[in-house]
Amino acid sequence: MSGFVVRHRDEAPTVPCPCGASTRILTAADGGPCSVHVTSIRDSVRHYHRHTTEVYYILSGNGKMELNGAWHDVSPGSVVRIDAGTRHRLVADDAVTTIVMAFPPFHEDDEHFD
Repeated sequence: MSGFVVRHRDEAPTVPCPCGASTRILTAADGGPCSVHVTSIRDSVRHYHRHTTEVYYILSGNGKMELNGAWHDVSPGSVVRIDAGTRHRLVADDAVTTIVMAFPPFHEDDEHFD
């Protein structure tokens, strides 16, 4: 056990997800306290997590994020904390690129849809 992970975005897989396309730089398999994904989102499916809090940091693009039925504008530099149980989705005319940090790390079995 090294006590650290160093990984470049280009070394991580990009996979399709209900939000769009997600480059999974740090995952639960890395054993740390969080996961870090860079995700391109255009029209995500509304969902929630029972156990995970997410933090979105918007890198590029403009869109609207629905949080428990209320809509909020997001743009580069916006930070959104989404507590476990909060139904959310992001929509944009053009893709929004965001860093998504999940605490504890994201697990697909903790992604729930209405």
